[in-house]
Order: sequence, then C-alpha cells, then structure tokens
Amino acid sequence: APAGPGPHGAPAGPGPHGAAGPAGETAPLPRWINAWGEIAESWYFAPLTGLALAIAALAELAPRVHSPLSVAGAFAVASTLPLVWRREYLRPVAAVVLGASAASLLTGQVVLVTTSFAALYTLYALGRVLPRQSTGALAVGSVVTVGVVYLATDSLDDIPWPAAIVAVLAAIGLGDARRVVESAGRTEAAAAERQNETLTRLTAVQREQAVMRERARIARELHDVVAHSVSMIAVQAETAPYTMEELSPEARAGYTEIAKTAREALVEMRRLLSVLRADAKPEPEAANAPQPRLDRLPDLIDQHRGAGGAVDLAVHGDPRALSTTVELSAYRIVQEALTNARRHAPGAEVRVDLTYLPDRLAVRVRDGGASAPTMVLNREGAAPRTAVLDPSGAAGDAGRTRMEPVPGAPGGPDAASGPGGAAGAGGGHGLVGMRERATMLGGRFSAGPATEGGFLVEAELPLTREENPTREPGSQAPPDGGRTQG
Repeated sequence: APAGPGPHGAPAGPGPHGAAGPAGETAPLPRWINAWGEIAESWYFAPLTGLALAIAALAELAPRVHSPLSVAGAFAVASTLPLVWRREYLRPVAAVVLGASAASLLTGQVVLVTTSFAALYTLYALGRVLPRQSTGALAVGSVVTVGVVYLATDSLDDIPWPAAIVAVLAAIGLGDARRVVESAGRTEAAAAERQNETLTRLTAVQREQAVMRERARIARELHDVVAHSVSMIAVQAETAPYTMEELSPEARAGYTEIAKTAREALVEMRRLLSVLRADAKPEPEAANAPQPRLDRLPDLIDQHRGAGGAVDLAVHGDPRALSTTVELSAYRIVQEALTNARRHAPGAEVRVDLTYLPDRLAVRVRDGGASAPTMVLNREGAAPRTAVLDPSGAAGDAGRTRMEPVPGAPGGPDAASGPGGAAGAGGGHGLVGMRERATMLGGRFSAGPATEGGFLVEAELPLTREENPTREPGSQAPPDGGRTQG
C-alpha cells in the first residue's frame, strides 16, 4: 500500500521496501511505491488532493440537495477544502476540518464519505505530529465527540457505534505509530552519523599517532649518526692543543670552548633520546646494531631473494659516499618497499634503481604486481590514487598525509596505517615511514600504481639544502629524477 502522510499531513516517501533486490533490480511494486513517494513529497500534492476532496464532496452532495449553495454544501466545503493548506498550517486546518465535521453531524446534515474520510485523515495527520500526551487527549476528545453525536442526533444511526469509535481510534493510533517509526529512524540515522564521525576522528588520530611513532623511531636512528659526528668534534677540539704547536691563548680557549659545547650537546641529545624512548615499546636487539648504509644493499637484496622474491638492483650515475643520513634514509626506503612487495605481491619481480645525481639521490622501487587484478594500467586511473607529498607544507597537513593506494597492492592502506606494514623488517610504518624519511631531508616522495602495471615507489633525497638554494623543497623535479608525477 502507499506510504502514509508526511510530518505535516502529507504522505511520506517510500519505506525500505523500495530498495533494490539481491540482483540489483527493483521489484515492480516497490518501483510504484517510490514513484508515489516522489509525487507525495512534491509541492503540488497537498493543494491538488485538498481541492479534489472538496470537488468530490460537492459531487457526492449534489444528488441529495436542491442546490450546493446551502448549509450542507458549506459544511462539505469547510470539511475538505482547508486540507489544501495542511502542510503549512496543520493545526489551524485540523481545527476547521474537525469542527466543521462535528458541527455537520450535530446539526443533522447528510453524512458524506468524502467528509468522513477528510476527518479521519486529519486525525491521522495530527497523530503523526503531536506528542504522546497530546495524542491521548485528542483520542479521548474524539471518542467523546462521537458519543455526543450518537446521543444527541440520529446522523450516525446507520453506522454501528463500535465501528465509528474503532475507526477514530485507528486513525489516531496509525498516526502515532508512524510518528514513533519515523522518530526511531531519525534517531538511528543520527546515531549512525555520530558513529561515522567518531570513526573518522579515530582514523585521523591513529594516522597521526603512526606518524609521530615513525618520527620518533627515525629520530632515535639519527641520534647515533649525529652523536658520532658531535663526538668527533669534541675529541678533535680537545686534542688540537696537544697536536698543534705555538697556539695562542685565544686559540686554546676557543678549542676548549668548542669541546665543552660539543660535550654539552651530547648530554642534551641523550636527554632528548630518553624522552623519545619514554613511551616507546622495547626495541629489538637488532636496533642496537650499527645503522645501515647503502653498502649493505646487496645483503638486503640477498635477504629478499632468500625469502622467495625476485629482485634486480641497478645503480646509475657516479656512485659516491653520501652523508650518513641520506644513505640511511635511502636504505630504509628500499627496505620498506621490499617488505611491502613481499606482503602484497609475493613472488612478483622487483626492480630497484638508485640514481646518483649532482644534487640528489633518486630511489625507485617497482614490483610487477600480484596475481590479483590490483594494478591500474593507465595514467588517468592511477593519478587519483598516487600521493605526491609536499614537504614544504604549502598543501597543508591533509594534503601531505593523504595517501590512497589501491587496496591489496604493495604499500596498501594496511601497510601505511600501523606497524604491520613493514614492521617485519624495518620496524616502520610502510608508506608513512618512507614519506617521513624523504620529507625530513627536504625531498619528495610518491607511491601508487605504476602505468605499466604493479606498484611504484619513488623518492628524491637532496644531498644538501645549501647546494641548490633556488630550488624549493616542494617544487617540481627535473625530468632526470625519474619520479612519478601524481
């Protein structure tokens, strides 16, 4: 059956039966219900139905009276025509319709089907909008009015009084029941919206926590690198007065001050490291080993092959010794990319390219993709899922942290959201860790489906920030960098 009136007396839209079936096709009856709901919600439905009821009432009254311009005709119009404005002014319209209907019965006028329907429909509409206490008072008042009509006149003698009372109470009860259902639906929708908002905030918090944990882990790794350099400064400053002859008192004082400052810097670095480790999980024993550099990449490649993976390493340009930070970051990026390839594309062929450029080191890792159809074979499909990170911060935190690779592909969402991504080998957080390492150096990072298939990870690590001051960290790289434009 068609849906009942809306909150202001107009029929409401379709219920859940209008949804598509398992095969994705809508049954004929729900389709008609949906069409009826659209018509019932339109602006012209209430005026047309109210006017139609008034015309039907006059047509029903015409054979029984000599002229429609009579008291009976006035009551018929007053009992139906106000329903034209029931959406805008339901309570005043209900007062006029119900009052005219009661006055018509009390004065002994002819009982019409259209006016009776209009009165019952008005009771139903009131039951949908009134609170429970007011609905109870309306039911009591309506039953009393019907009883008075039966006692005072003979207008309803042809209708058994139990049937009349049941009809009145049923109309009000249906309206109240519809109000309860709609209120429950609104409450459920509001609860679902609140749950979605909570999940969204929780996801954002988890992502931020993953980023902070990864930054703390990177800081702990870099502590050894920086501490070694500062220790060398302190040792050389302390031994300089003993290895150099004829130093002036000012020079000796300067070397002494340099050594003192270096020692104080080491103390502060140890304090900083203790803060970073305060809330961190216990480190595995491997964390105490020396920080790896690019000369250990062949060992990493052999480990990947030993786990059943196929990988090729190609070095382009003029290999040379780089800073410990750059080499450590490049090593970790390759390590995380290989770990993700083993997780999400086991057995796929992986190619690792290291390109030594005058001002930066370009790292490129691409796998052939898993057997499942997870790769995007055209640039148009890949671009929306490839994240190009702007370390300068011009795009805002949301633009720098939003990464949406294909689900199930290497470095997918699960690899970027927690320790499960690449924790097996590097203890990091997959794409989050790779991004943080690149942006820490003022470089750039991109990850996403490759045009030729599979998954591609690219990073550019500047050698020094001072050697190329005209180039912004977030600017576009020259074509020889070989990075993917997202």
